[in-house]
Amino acid sequence: MAKEKRLIPYTVLEILDKKMEQESIPEGIDLIQAPLAWEKGKYGEGIVVAVLDTGIDKEHPDLKDRIIDGKDFTGAGDYHDDNGHGTHVSGTILASLNDDGVVGVAPKASILALKVLDADGTGNLEWINAALEYAINWRGPNKEKVSVISLSLGGPADEEEHRLLQKAVQNNILVVCAAGNSGDGRDDTDEMDYPGAYPEVVAVGAVDLNKNLAEFSNTNDEIDLVAPGVEIISTYPGGRYAKMSGTSMATPHVSGAAALIKIIAEQEFGRELTEAELYAQLVKQTEDLGLDKRAQGNGFLNLKAIGAQEPGQPGTGKEITITIESESLELPKKTVVVTY
Repeated sequence: MAKEKRLIPYTVLEILDKKMEQESIPEGIDLIQAPLAWEKGKYGEGIVVAVLDTGIDKEHPDLKDRIIDGKDFTGAGDYHDDNGHGTHVSGTILASLNDDGVVGVAPKASILALKVLDADGTGNLEWINAALEYAINWRGPNKEKVSVISLSLGGPADEEEHRLLQKAVQNNILVVCAAGNSGDGRDDTDEMDYPGAYPEVVAVGAVDLNKNLAEFSNTNDEIDLVAPGVEIISTYPGGRYAKMSGTSMATPHVSGAAALIKIIAEQEFGRELTEAELYAQLVKQTEDLGLDKRAQGNGFLNLKAIGAQEPGQPGTGKEITITIESESLELPKKTVVVTY
C-alpha cells in the first residue's frame, strides 16, 4: 500500500453561510502588516503560487479570478475542492480585492491549484510527488513559472519527496510548509512532521492574534518563523467563508508574503532573486517575540519594514548571515549575507 500523507489536523471553528456585507481585511493579514506592502509589492501581481492541497472552489467570487491553472492528481477528475481546506488556504494567500468578502496577503497573485488530497484530506505520496514534479516544470500561458510552493500537509519522511523539494529549491522555488499541529505547549520537546521538518523548506509555526504561540504548534530546530494561525477567517467552498485554526492557516500568510517580498526585492536589486536570497529577504521581515528559537524560529512575520522602506533607500547597515544545511550532497549548504 502506498504511504499516505494527510492534512495536518486543524479545527473548523465556524462556517459563515451568509454572504459578507462588505470586503474586509482578516485580522491575521492586518497583523502581519500586509496592506503596507501591497502597493510596493504590486499586490503580488505576476507571481504564481502552487498550492498542493484539497483543490479549490473554482467559482468562489474571491478566488475565481486568481486561478491561472489547476490539475487533479487524486483520480477525482477535477481539482474542485470537496473538503474545504484548500479553498481556505488559497484565500489567505490571494483572495481578490473585489469590494466583497475577504482579501488575501497578495490579492493579485496567481494560484496553480494542485489537488493532491481527497475529500477526507488523505493523499498518497505518489500523488504529492507527481504534483511537486508538475509544479517545478509547469509553465503558464505567458511562460510564467512557479515562484512559491505552499504545503499544509504532513506525514512521514520520504526520500523521493525530499529529493523533489530539493529540486524545487534548485529551481529557485521557495517551498513553504506547515510545521505541524502536534505541539504540547512546551518548547523543549521535538514534534516533527514532514515536509515541514526538511531543512530546505520554510517551516511555519502558528501564533494567535495576540502573538502568543499556539499550544498545538510544533517546536523543533527547523522552525523558520511564525504567523497567525488561530481563528483565521478565509474563503470556503460554496462561496462561503470559514474560521479555522492550525499551522495550515499560518503557512499561507507566509506564502502570500513571499510573493510581495519577491517583487519588492527584485525591484531594488534589479534582477531575479535566487531562492536563498528570497529566503533571506523573508527572514528579514520578522520580529522577535521573545520566545525560544525552537518555537518562533527567526520570529513573527511582519511586513511593516519592507512596506515602509523605499527601494534603494539606505538601511541600517546591519548584516545577517543565514545558513541552510542540506542533507543532500548535490545541494550543499547555502550561506547568504544580507546587509540592510
